[in-house]
Amino acid sequence: MNDADIVRRVLDGDVNAYALLVDAHAAQIIGIAARHVPQDRAAEVAHETFVRAYERLCTYKGESPFVHWLTRIALRRCADFWRGRGKNRETPFSALGSGAREWIESIPDSSCEGLDIHAERSEAGAILDWALAQLAPEDRQVLVMTHMDGQALNDVAELMGWSLSKVKVRSHRARRKLRDVLGNKLD
Repeated sequence: MNDADIVRRVLDGDVNAYALLVDAHAAQIIGIAARHVPQDRAAEVAHETFVRAYERLCTYKGESPFVHWLTRIALRRCADFWRGRGKNRETPFSALGSGAREWIESIPDSSCEGLDIHAERSEAGAILDWALAQLAPEDRQVLVMTHMDGQALNDVAELMGWSLSKVKVRSHRARRKLRDVLGNKLD
């Protein structure tokens, strides 16, 4: 039975069939949430995604795969998570662990020769998470999807509900903002 058939069953009154959709897509939705919100909040955002999808199931038209529709909801929930944090969304540099701060301070000033060696250290992930948290939700999402997940620009445009040109422009600007965030802490 495919997703569209399960959706029809749920809409016809078999609400227990929704568990089949949750089981089929839970790992992917948690993975999306884990890349866009703090790890300890990913399960909560994934849960909110499935609740919202259930509430809005009647709006699924079947024109694209169900997982694309569900992914768009997950991305909106991730953006809502960051919007909900309000104006205090910035994490102070001092909140980074001492290992992460030492890693930033140990980056060579003169060239990028040593960056490959440093990038392998575990603190690089913490620094990247911190830097991404400084960006607007949509900037963070487009960077993660295009550069970290390696998704095609056309796929990102479809999932975000944006035009291809908006994805390209937003990605370019988000990379520049990320460079600025990291550059300000390195100076």
